Amino acid sequence: MAERRSFDVVIAGGGHNALVAAALLARAGRSVVVLERRAELGGAAVSAAPFPGFDVRLSRYSYLVSLFPAALLNALGVSVEIRPRGIAAYPPTTTGTAFNSVARRVFPTLTEPLRSREEFRRVVGDDAFWSALFETPLSELIERSFADDLTRGTVLTDALIGTFAAADDPDLRQNRCFLYHIVGGPWNVPVGGMGALSSALADAARSAGAQLVTGAEVVAIETDERTAEVSCTDGRAYAARHVLANVAPAVLSTLLGEAAPTAPEGAQLKINMLLKRLPRVPGVSSEEAFTGTFHVNEGYEQLAAAHREASAGRIPSTPPCEVYCHSLTDPSILSTELRAAEVQTLTLFGLHMPARLFTDPAAKQHAVDATLRSLNSVLAEPIEDCLLGLEALTPPEIETELGMPGGHIFHRDLAWPFAETDDEVGAWGVETEHANVWLCGAGARRGGGVSGIPGHNAARAVLEVP
Repeated sequence: MAERRSFDVVIAGGGHNALVAAALLARAGRSVVVLERRAELGGAAVSAAPFPGFDVRLSRYSYLVSLFPAALLNALGVSVEIRPRGIAAYPPTTTGTAFNSVARRVFPTLTEPLRSREEFRRVVGDDAFWSALFETPLSELIERSFADDLTRGTVLTDALIGTFAAADDPDLRQNRCFLYHIVGGPWNVPVGGMGALSSALADAARSAGAQLVTGAEVVAIETDERTAEVSCTDGRAYAARHVLANVAPAVLSTLLGEAAPTAPEGAQLKINMLLKRLPRVPGVSSEEAFTGTFHVNEGYEQLAAAHREASAGRIPSTPPCEVYCHSLTDPSILSTELRAAEVQTLTLFGLHMPARLFTDPAAKQHAVDATLRSLNSVLAEPIEDCLLGLEALTPPEIETELGMPGGHIFHRDLAWPFAETDDEVGAWGVETEHANVWLCGAGARRGGGVSGIPGHNAARAVLEVP
């Protein structure tokens, strides 16, 4: 007979949000177990040594932190330093200052019950901003506010990270992505890499009494709305009052034996690089260029052209991308020997690379080659002259490694951070069609990014159940 254990809460998936939820629930006296299919906890927020022979712990997937509330980190007792970068972006821009006052009002609502659309509009407190961001394609705001093509493009990139959309998309996916990227403030570096943050969260969960199990792949969830059973590939089963799903909504549907929604589509090419030195850049020092986000061929018209090509099923001829150097802000991810040799890392995030482009096995190399050519077009020397190692990850590979359908880093298109139906008002944005099954990952309303917010909100939802 298969082993069967009982807990108040079973969490399927061991990403950073699962660890946040586990810590909060265990501290509240609930018995909690986290089941993670991989050998390490943290999901996309992990560090690894992807370059054989080199002692470097790189953030392979997610790599910056913006939305994680400082109060939540403090409440969890997590002391990992989140260090600001000396330069936010190159070319430098000050466009974010126009949205700061709205961001300050909106951000605290992300860890509160959902407001209605009209209540949220009152929180925003700016009718012109509301109309421009919540009701009208972002293209209109950008084109009205900025005349320069490069400035327009730099602003638009915040609407396209992990989102395949045009600036004038009537579905406003780009607007929702833009909101999440500006509301949390600057994008900062976790000292020690993402793995340091996830390790600290795991320690907090263990200290609170939660059990964390790796190598435990969940294959089925059954519920009668009052109790649930979670089954793993090794035959173990876990009974629980509540199940938290730190997996994509499409994956949860499959685990529940339900018809899965249309699979979402990720849209990024991730390239991690190890360099013997930073490449030279015309007119500016390499350190100044790469400390912040270095924008490459991300002009407004260039982004539109790349979107048109990708929509037509072609790898963009000049892929827009952005690059930053973690090791300039946080050299601790490198060994003493590598630091002495002035070795550096570069992380590249390529836009408008939807999963549909990678059905042909040759497409990955084509995309990498085109992206490096794009990067080289703005450097004073070929990046290849500096390379010690390179790792590229396409959306299908991210799906295989992390279980994210379509390689979508937000699990599905981002949602507005307010209630869109009367039933949602006062809820936490983590509810599913089942009374005792809750989302606690990036696919929750107010999900996406390394924020801990879905984990916090799922824990709060469970604790409110009598």
